[in-house]
Amino acid sequence: MKVAVVDDSISVLAQIENIFKDSKNLILESFRSPIHARNVCGEVTFDAVLVDFMMPELDGIELIRSLRNLDSYRNVPIVMLTSALDRDVKIRAIEAGATDFLLKPFDPTELTARLRNLLQLRDAQLRLEERASELEVNFQAAARDVVAREEEIIWRLALAVEYRDGQTGSHISRVAEISQLIALELGFDAQRAHMLYLAAPLHDIGKIGIADSILSKPGTLTPDEITEMRRHVDIGVKILENGTSDLVKVACLVTAGHHEKWDGTGYPNGVAGEAIPIEARIVAVADVFEALCSERPYKRAWPLDEARAEIIAGRGRQFDPACVDAFERRWSEIVKIMGSPSASEADEAQRREIGLAV
Repeated sequence: MKVAVVDDSISVLAQIENIFKDSKNLILESFRSPIHARNVCGEVTFDAVLVDFMMPELDGIELIRSLRNLDSYRNVPIVMLTSALDRDVKIRAIEAGATDFLLKPFDPTELTARLRNLLQLRDAQLRLEERASELEVNFQAAARDVVAREEEIIWRLALAVEYRDGQTGSHISRVAEISQLIALELGFDAQRAHMLYLAAPLHDIGKIGIADSILSKPGTLTPDEITEMRRHVDIGVKILENGTSDLVKVACLVTAGHHEKWDGTGYPNGVAGEAIPIEARIVAVADVFEALCSERPYKRAWPLDEARAEIIAGRGRQFDPACVDAFERRWSEIVKIMGSPSASEADEAQRREIGLAV
């Protein structure tokens, strides 16, 4: 272990070096200048420091206070060496962070015993810190494993719902990616945007409770069927509500609000504007855009530019203007996500059948 000795007396330094000259497990470094010692301690962490009280340039109390301001010296034992220790000096030294005191002239046996005890404590402290560090690493690894498992389960559940809806899984993947892009453009930090990326695929989880005859119907839904289809929001909320993980909580917000509209004409609650959670407002844009561009039993796929125009047309009515603007600014990246699908010849009747409100 490394010990620093700071004393302006050459004889004192020589005496201490002589006492520990045969110590095999101790590296002693002597300093006559307290300023030099402080500078070295800023780069090297000693396991104990012996400091004289009366020194030029910087007295022992000032040096101790300076060392304690370094993070690496918050717990290092510091012993003050002094020939006269009155009550005032002792109190000031303790307040500065002195661990122990040793009066000059010191007894070699006492100095050896004091330093040995302090170094044993220091060694135990370092072992505890090392163990704590190992435990922290193990905990973080376990936490990452739990998160990864949660994410995998969520994604596979979303895929199951997507296949139930007659899709291949590409819809939820693209909705997730586009939602993440919009979120980042709106100022979400990476972690929050990734959370939305994971939550977005669950936006239609409630469709698991909707009849196949409605989900796979090739034609326009009747008013009663539309009412039944809209129940997927309430079903999804019931599946996700009262979740304990942040991911499930965000997914619940998205599920509950992705069919609400900026102007308040959406469902199920007819909320408007910023009363709709921002996560739901983002997914609403991504979901409708991707749905327009995808072929479904009741419609052909729209060309990208036409789907883009439809999103822009809904700005301030169906969609949050800020989300649409963010969507626009990320357009080149969104095109890459969509894989540049070929344009289809969708007529006006088919566009009306898209059922954006469903």
